[in-house]
Amino acid sequence: MAARPLWNIPNILTVSRVALIPVLLVLAYSPIAFRNEIVAAVFAIAAATDWFDGYLARTLNQGSAFGRFLDPVADKLMVAAALILLVEWHAHVVMVVPAIVIISREITISALREWMAEIGQRTQVAVSAIGKWKTAAQMVSITLLLLDWAVLNPLAWGLLYLSVVLTLWSMCIYLVAAWPSLSEAD
Repeated sequence: MAARPLWNIPNILTVSRVALIPVLLVLAYSPIAFRNEIVAAVFAIAAATDWFDGYLARTLNQGSAFGRFLDPVADKLMVAAALILLVEWHAHVVMVVPAIVIISREITISALREWMAEIGQRTQVAVSAIGKWKTAAQMVSITLLLLDWAVLNPLAWGLLYLSVVLTLWSMCIYLVAAWPSLSEAD
């Protein structure tokens, strides 16, 4: 079987998501007109590539080991960078707690998936529908919080807290699925 090229469209989109992180941060600290709108647009573009790269990988049969590795890493890096930025912009417990919960869950589930893969049980903690809804709520809420339009802020904060609930719910689903393996005696 012929090897698939590393630099296919899905992988380029995934790499571009990582490359947009410093762009997002430079723009966030630049004294430019419409800063929030531009930063929100950059994040929204990155979030769209998250969906689009997976769709293209499946549709064009261009999935790769590199893409399967980098895609979830790119998502977590982008979300963590944006959440840390938002914690600075909204330095209050109502922003800090969701950011800590979301980032902590991502670290926990990444470690769990790595360990489950090591013991040959990776499918037990495959991405679930709740995980997809969590990601969608996070991406929309973060985009709206970066935008910071007063009229949309109630929706942004509501979606952020919905994403926290879905974050905890999906983490529980993964931990329960992995519990038989986690609780085995060595």
